[in-house]
Amino acid sequence: MRISVLGTGYLGATHAACLAACGHDVVGIDANPERVTLLSTGRAPFHEPGLDDLLSAGVRNGNLGFSTDYAAVRDCEVHFLCVGIPQAPGRYAADLSALDAVVTSLGPLLDRPCLVVGKSTVPVGTAAEVRDSLRALAPARSGVAVAWNPEFLREGHAVEDSLRPDRLVFGAETHEAVQTLRDVYARVLAAGVPSVQTDLATAELAKVSANAMLATRISLVNLLAEVCEAADADVADLTTILGLDDRIGPLFLTPGIGYGGGCLPKDTRAFIARAQELGVGEPAGLLREVDAVNMRQRARTVDLAVSVLGGHATGRTVAVLGAAFKANSDDVRDSPALDVAATLSARGADVRVYDPLAVKNARRAHPELYYAADTESACRDADLVLVLTDWVQFAGLDPVSLAEIVAHPRMIDGRLTLDPDKWRAAGWEFHGLGRSAR
Repeated sequence: MRISVLGTGYLGATHAACLAACGHDVVGIDANPERVTLLSTGRAPFHEPGLDDLLSAGVRNGNLGFSTDYAAVRDCEVHFLCVGIPQAPGRYAADLSALDAVVTSLGPLLDRPCLVVGKSTVPVGTAAEVRDSLRALAPARSGVAVAWNPEFLREGHAVEDSLRPDRLVFGAETHEAVQTLRDVYARVLAAGVPSVQTDLATAELAKVSANAMLATRISLVNLLAEVCEAADADVADLTTILGLDDRIGPLFLTPGIGYGGGCLPKDTRAFIARAQELGVGEPAGLLREVDAVNMRQRARTVDLAVSVLGGHATGRTVAVLGAAFKANSDDVRDSPALDVAATLSARGADVRVYDPLAVKNARRAHPELYYAADTESACRDADLVLVLTDWVQFAGLDPVSLAEIVAHPRMIDGRLTLDPDKWRAAGWEFHGLGRSAR
């Protein structure tokens, strides 16, 4: 099947490569010529395990290409909308300008029956607007069908989540549209992946609702962590107890400095904004508190760091281990780790940041910070060390050898990746969010 993917950022590049790996003839369209040039060589403009292999295989086999020219999509049977949907400046609402631009460019080229499929996470009701706009612009008019097929990708696992997802959601208005989607995903469905057929609105709500629930769970466990600190209890033991309850389970029960990245924060806020537009803003206030608790974790971490440093950060050397919003990623969008580092720097601390993958992107976002080449360089002569991204190599740090190079052995574990007893036994003043001081 001949397929176009409109937008080749994190979602689009991954989707295009995986569609090509499933045997389709795919063209990716993007307005960024540098990105198109890089993808055309079989390399991704971001880190994602396994993606470069798929990209290079598709380009080499001739069934995956990239272009800035929309004319390349004319002969495609299916068009996937994969543009980024950021938060609107100064508001909770989603910024749909990139999606609107793609629809405006694509519509006049649709001169034959085709299916346009949204994958971007959008406010409920957007799909119907996209359908109406495309039919007004397209020579094919009502021959243009629209469906919504939300993505559920996890950074660091995106290839696996694309080729072997835990579910596929098909939001469509006709049986023909659903069948076309089943043809697109024939290999995935043949492997036994469950699919859910539903309407456009429900499909639009699927991803944002999942993110709102995950955000709520994370903020709730961070609330429990703060209560544990106040009560001299241990949140690690508490979450172990909770995780053994089948109704709750152990996943996403690790407290820390809060969630970040390009999805959970902006999707939760966009959900609140859309709920208000639909007249259900009052109950959506719950999610405002979820967002507030999440942002509070960053402030709590900064306050704890300043307290450990004796009440002021000015002139103190602080090592921050981690810049990405999560391990196995170079994504620093709305990164709690980088936010904490920048705030401590603004308070006068000499902050040194190290991250195994995200330094380049972090430097672009916060050029005022100093970025070390490795953990040892970041920690040398430090008055305080903070672990703020849950990289495996940070969890494996040796407290004895690290104590030999810091000025003062003080540690704040913002991700609960370290063993408190081990670090205290090595002479460290150890603090963990939600961990007992014992």
